[in-house]
Amino acid sequence: MFSIIQAAGWPIWALLATSVVALALVIDRLAALRRSRVLPAGLLNRVLVEYNQHGFPPEALRTLATGSPLGQVLSAGIRNRNATRASMREAIEEEGRAVAHDLTRFVGALATIAAIAPLMGLFGTVVGMIEIFGAQSPAGANPQQLAHGISVALYNTAFGLIIAIPAMIFSRYFRAVVEGHVVELERQSAKLVNVLQVDRRSRSTEIMAADAPGGLQAGSPVAGRVGP
Repeated sequence: MFSIIQAAGWPIWALLATSVVALALVIDRLAALRRSRVLPAGLLNRVLVEYNQHGFPPEALRTLATGSPLGQVLSAGIRNRNATRASMREAIEEEGRAVAHDLTRFVGALATIAAIAPLMGLFGTVVGMIEIFGAQSPAGANPQQLAHGISVALYNTAFGLIIAIPAMIFSRYFRAVVEGHVVELERQSAKLVNVLQVDRRSRSTEIMAADAPGGLQAGSPVAGRVGP
């Protein structure tokens, strides 16, 4: 391997540094975009059970918001549970945009690496071609310098493509994964909005019935929930 690096000349070091950065970004996104981390299974059901039983105290809400991207979006809806449907959806969408931005972090950098790696390889090719022409002299070509220039040109071109192709594949893959996660976040947040709005209308009906002349009829279902 070291002999290949020597044959590729000094331009290869920039490509090697770029490949290390690309590998680090791929590993980071593979870990960050796992479905179990972004969309924990059964979280929405657990949130609804907690809300029905305890009304979601502030401590539980903070824990939910920091636990996962889905929890972050759901917590925005619960914090605005007493607002109108439009206001609640607006708060969720605002939080969702922040979550989507976090999920796409470094994906653009990976796409940039995929775009510039072939150019860096092309730069190495130009350097190699310069060495090839420099090997020419009136007395004849220097075979050793000529061979080194050819190796510099070919190795840098190959390394640039070797870096760019996987980087492009992973950047497109990560974008598709993020889009899928965002769709699922929207679907689950819409379910939460529907449940919270139904609960809000139910509580409003109970309060209006309790304030009405004569109050609630004893033994009615609503009276049982409101109490004496």
